[in-house]
Amino acid sequence: MVVDLNFHKVKKFFFSGLFLIFLISNSFSANFNFKKIASLEDPWGSSFINKDEIIVTEKGGKIKIINIDTKEILEVKHNLNYLVYGQGGLLDIISQNNEIWISYTEDRGSWKTSTSIAKAKLNKNELNFENIFQANPPIDSGYHFGSRLAIKGKFLFASAGERGQGMISQDPTKHPGSIIRIHLDGSIPKDNPKFEGKSNWLPEIYQIGVRNPQGLALSPFDKKIYMSNHGAKGGDWFGEAKKGENYGWKILGWGGTNYSGTKIGPKWKPGFTKAIQYWVPSIAVSAITIYKGKEFQNWNGDALITSLKDKSLRKIVFNDLNNIDEQIIFKDKIGRIRDIQIHPEDGKLYFLAGNSLWLMENK
Repeated sequence: MVVDLNFHKVKKFFFSGLFLIFLISNSFSANFNFKKIASLEDPWGSSFINKDEIIVTEKGGKIKIINIDTKEILEVKHNLNYLVYGQGGLLDIISQNNEIWISYTEDRGSWKTSTSIAKAKLNKNELNFENIFQANPPIDSGYHFGSRLAIKGKFLFASAGERGQGMISQDPTKHPGSIIRIHLDGSIPKDNPKFEGKSNWLPEIYQIGVRNPQGLALSPFDKKIYMSNHGAKGGDWFGEAKKGENYGWKILGWGGTNYSGTKIGPKWKPGFTKAIQYWVPSIAVSAITIYKGKEFQNWNGDALITSLKDKSLRKIVFNDLNNIDEQIIFKDKIGRIRDIQIHPEDGKLYFLAGNSLWLMENK
């Protein structure tokens, strides 16, 4: 009888907790308007090119410019040698000072591909890209390309997934499974880890040991680069990109397991970079940003984390790493969320989700 009573108490507490989370999530989302701006086909990356226009990649190979006021969509020609293969195609895109950088799945022949980066002058009719980076070696795999881009001053940061090859992430003589840092023109910084004691590292590599990092962002507050990363079955995380360090894949499992159910390794151990926040089970963490803007002033300095699996936007307060606070802002409102952008003037949020471009603003 005692066992039955305790079981019912535990069950009541569990479902009460779930109900509380549901209420909190819905109380947040009730404060916002969601507006569909444009219909797209498998959109992946986006960037504002001015206050009225946002440039978007579709994984299938198209680049489009969308006017967020008139909702006019312009398709832009380009010369990228891409291959749509599994999770690959056109990936992230970033704009600054009338220049465009793009990460994409480059066709390297015989079904071998790489996560590559190209650069072009902004031209709304046609983008003439030139490669400035290739993740080598090229690999015959449709898995885990990454890839996000972030600009910090004269540096371009990029994430290169490990292509489903596991321990390649621990090999600094190969690019897959690493964070890349190059100059905006593709040249190599002379203070990258290779030139500061890690002579066996490839010169473009900034950090190793990542799996499938699909979030990368510069904080306008502390000027650090932050990132998100897919685990396997569980073990997603949000953390900081740290020069010359190692996040541990596939020595570490970050709390997850192989899809077969077998153990990968510990969540973390000394000698490896420790993430700020982990998710077990997985939320399929995607793009991130560190918020700065007028529309949601109370969020300034907080990380906004998007999710594919549970279709949520989460806010993380992480100024005190010993007291992390995470809140679900909304869930199941606009579909699987692939990307997030902050409007450069008013601070409203724009999402690529559910094959659409969406606006979120305060009511």
